[in-house]
Amino acid sequence: MKVDLHKKVRVIGAGLAGSEAAWQCARRGAAVELFEMRPLRTTPAHQTDSFAELVCSNSLKSESENTAPWLLKEEMRRAGSLLLKIARETAVPAGHALAVDRVEFSRRVTDAISREPLIAIRREEVTQIEADQLTIVSTGPLTSDALCSEIARLCATSSAHSHLYFYDSISPIVEADSIDMSKVYLAARYDKGSADYINCPMSKDEYDRFYDALLAAHSVEQKDWENLNYFESCLPIEEIARRGRDTLRFGPMKPVGLKDPRTGRMPYAVVQLRQENLRADSYNLVGFQNHLKFGEQARVLSLIPGLESARFLRYGQIHRNTYINAPALLNPTLQMKAHPHVLFAGQICGVEGYVESIATGLMAGMNAAALAIGGEPAPPPRATAFGSLIHYITQAENKNFQPANITFDLLPALDTRVRDRKERHRQQCELALREFDEWYSRRLGQATDPTLHAK
Repeated sequence: MKVDLHKKVRVIGAGLAGSEAAWQCARRGAAVELFEMRPLRTTPAHQTDSFAELVCSNSLKSESENTAPWLLKEEMRRAGSLLLKIARETAVPAGHALAVDRVEFSRRVTDAISREPLIAIRREEVTQIEADQLTIVSTGPLTSDALCSEIARLCATSSAHSHLYFYDSISPIVEADSIDMSKVYLAARYDKGSADYINCPMSKDEYDRFYDALLAAHSVEQKDWENLNYFESCLPIEEIARRGRDTLRFGPMKPVGLKDPRTGRMPYAVVQLRQENLRADSYNLVGFQNHLKFGEQARVLSLIPGLESARFLRYGQIHRNTYINAPALLNPTLQMKAHPHVLFAGQICGVEGYVESIATGLMAGMNAAALAIGGEPAPPPRATAFGSLIHYITQAENKNFQPANITFDLLPALDTRVRDRKERHRQQCELALREFDEWYSRRLGQATDPTLHAK
């Protein structure tokens, strides 16, 4: 559906998806109004009013070639993602992963968006969405109650549930100089990349003491109105522990591939710490999101070797993640089926993860810009990482819809069966990138920015 030429695009929310969407619209010649309610109104998880603030981990997943996260990032790079470019400019050591200095990353994104002449920034809360106004809703998992009600109104034509939610948690952060380095060692799992992770090894006795203390610790009280529906890929550590004594050893405390160079042996369990910023003065506990009271966290986490006297800059927390029932509501262009001038991007559209949020923001920005300048939006090919991710959120079974990360499970199978997993993934990546390049080159005809034509 075409709209008036050069119609302004409203982008609601300046998180990862919204910032990328606004940038993609502007570089294609579409004027943007970017709305961000912070600092007028804050959220339970945000700490600043900067754009693209990372509230959980600081990792944008694997950079190892021919992995699913690498494939999605490679497609984003070829599409000219602003946020991915800034992420690589603000990267901190993290082995084979792309992790960023979260403060510097947000600062640079805010600066780039603020300097773009086609983007007008509005620091105000949006509580109404006009169905005939070209709009990208990218308010993320912490959408305000007022806007949630408005989204529910827009979704009311669907017989499926209009919007859903699950609960997500935030990992603790410790000061680097409070870690007892005599009890830890540096290593990356399977020696992939440089040895950038601090590893806190545990013997069986140490693990058992930690496990028992974790199970006995008091969680934050559940509110009467809460139904704690955790996302399976981001469970609090105490929830994982309740599933069995060894579940943590096969999850966030997995020692496989982390041989202790001092002993030459693999520890019974291990806790990994990842660098938080370029100054390397703080580290986060990888996979240690939790819903414990702060005092309990201090007591339990001090049982980890090397963290006996750790000073915590941030304790683990929990917050509500809101997302819509995308399969019932969205087309593969991320437009609403009932209201095609309204698009959704980011975690609220049913993806999980930083990279996935940025990717959907990029796609929504491209499609909104096409509509604004009189073109036609088009979904990416199914064989690509972009196409497979969007295919999942728009075509999944809607009665039990759960947000998803990018994985090879989402990509279509090859025409010819390949038994070797690495070779199969290599061929899937090769096919995906070839089809992405062909599709993207056709999309360039609607662009007005000549820099779009340069990879």
